[in-house]
Amino acid sequence: MSFPKNLTALSLRRWLRWLTSAAIAFLLTNSLWMLPAWAFSAVQEISPPALEQTAPTAVKQSPAASILSGESFVAAAVRSVGSAVVRIDTERTVTRNVPDMFYEDPFFRGSFGRGGGFQNIPQEERLSGQGSGFIISERGDILTNAHVVEGTDKVSVKLKDGRSFEGYVEGIDEITDLAVVRIDTAGEPLPVAQLGNSDDVAVGDWAIAVGNPLGLDNTVTLGIVSTLKRSSTAVGIPDKRIDFIQTDAAINPGNSGGPLLNARGEVIGINTAIRADAMGIGFAIPIDKAKSIQARLAKGERIAHPYLGVQIATLTPDMAKMNNEDPNSAIELPVTDGVLVVRVLPNTPAADAGLRRGDVIIEIGGQPIRRADQLQSTVDEVKVGEALQVTLKRGDRTQKLFVKTADLSAQESA
Repeated sequence: MSFPKNLTALSLRRWLRWLTSAAIAFLLTNSLWMLPAWAFSAVQEISPPALEQTAPTAVKQSPAASILSGESFVAAAVRSVGSAVVRIDTERTVTRNVPDMFYEDPFFRGSFGRGGGFQNIPQEERLSGQGSGFIISERGDILTNAHVVEGTDKVSVKLKDGRSFEGYVEGIDEITDLAVVRIDTAGEPLPVAQLGNSDDVAVGDWAIAVGNPLGLDNTVTLGIVSTLKRSSTAVGIPDKRIDFIQTDAAINPGNSGGPLLNARGEVIGINTAIRADAMGIGFAIPIDKAKSIQARLAKGERIAHPYLGVQIATLTPDMAKMNNEDPNSAIELPVTDGVLVVRVLPNTPAADAGLRRGDVIIEIGGQPIRRADQLQSTVDEVKVGEALQVTLKRGDRTQKLFVKTADLSAQESA
């Protein structure tokens, strides 16, 4: 290599420094350009002590070379839990009223009249369904969605290794859409999924969905956690009591009941809901919610859910002003932040306590309430039968009422 002519000592040193930097940049670019995007984030997560343990004493292996020589974190996560993910096949009997062909014929209908004995004939039909689940105990307890096994006559469970067992539904909670199914393996060993903590999950964390979507067994999809505490009302299923984990990992029919994993292969959620009007959005029940009731479901216990008996909506001052300026508005609302009572259901704790449509709840138990999901979460945390002090605005007055919670039945209430 020839050096440029007429270089001073200072300019020569600068030129050599530039040449060295350019050479290093060229080597790094050509050695790392093939790495996927996740590899760079993984490199940043590798701590110096970890590198020292995996590299020889004399020559330490670079993080990039370590990643390229090993399996991806997705493969490692799936390998640690994949054998505990099961396919659940169900059968149920549905009775439909099928019109009598003679009754529908104008000739016979005219001859015998509408009361001539021809009527709709009940007809039974066998329907098959499929979902996913994962083993949570060595004795054969499987966690899945309630809607996967609810109302079924037969449940079959197939493991990844090909073994099949008859399943028995031990407990169902429709409100949280959770269920526990038991299989009897006659002492055969079972793989068990490791449960994580959904409270530790953050937006932007990796999310790995495992299940059997569309009949395609052992399918894995990858995404991130899009948001946390997405209320069931916002998702479009107000009859549930869940604050979902939202993810962009592909979740399709058949994924229901399967696990949502973090990068370490721990279960952080149960895949449960997809929206037909949304692309690339799925929802999972936080695993901490499941852990709080799974033991009782396994015993067949009924899960109590406290409720007040009101239908509610978040109210802001701007919304109240817009309502009050409407000449066709049926009621004038307080201009404040709070939770608007849209409807009070009859024969409920709210009705007995004297709540009315148009009331705006601003406090419960002395704690300010600004959103409908806050109210719902507060009610969920108390025991059935506990009395809650509710502070509300009714017109230009502020009132305090005591509402004694009851156990939720099949009512769309808060």
